[in-house]
Amino acid sequence: MSLASILESLFFATDEPLTLERLLEVIPGENAESLKAALSDWRQRLIEDESRGLQLLEVAGGFLLATRPQNSEFVDRLLERRKKRTLSQAALETLSVIAYREPITRAEIEAIRGVNVDSMIHTLLQRRLIKISGRKEVPGHPFLYRTTKHFLHHFGLRSLTELPKIDELSQALADAEGRGDGAGTEATPAAADEAGHSE
Repeated sequence: MSLASILESLFFATDEPLTLERLLEVIPGENAESLKAALSDWRQRLIEDESRGLQLLEVAGGFLLATRPQNSEFVDRLLERRKKRTLSQAALETLSVIAYREPITRAEIEAIRGVNVDSMIHTLLQRRLIKISGRKEVPGHPFLYRTTKHFLHHFGLRSLTELPKIDELSQALADAEGRGDGAGTEATPAAADEAGHSE
């Protein structure tokens, strides 16, 4: 069986970004260079063949098989999830603050936003866009929050260094939400509706 065939099966079977390290674990006998070459070749072939509805993306420190963004309208109709899963503007603004100031406490978020953010934090935790990353060494030891790898995956980012300017971030995230789960460059994972990455 060819390496290309194995890779296609692995990516079809998961809705999580797969790192080189993970691929090396599940494909005995391969090395990082051969995997990089195979992934690069496959990615290029998907780009060049306009009849294909898939693309290979580099997100959240790994690679993800996803639908092409121009087909998102049809995928959204199939999954009927856009309205159910869109974040509110308040949640997006809270997420923007966390992304730029992490790790950050609830009180610090509220000081910046000027409103109570309990419900927004609850929503973001449920959606696995943020996580608790410890406690701050101050009286009361409040929880610290930061974004997750699923946040990167959801919005089609390789790392936090790709975030737009802070005054543009909330709108950028809102635009990505409006295009469905996964940013405009990402589209829908090929294997499943809900991303399965655990933090």
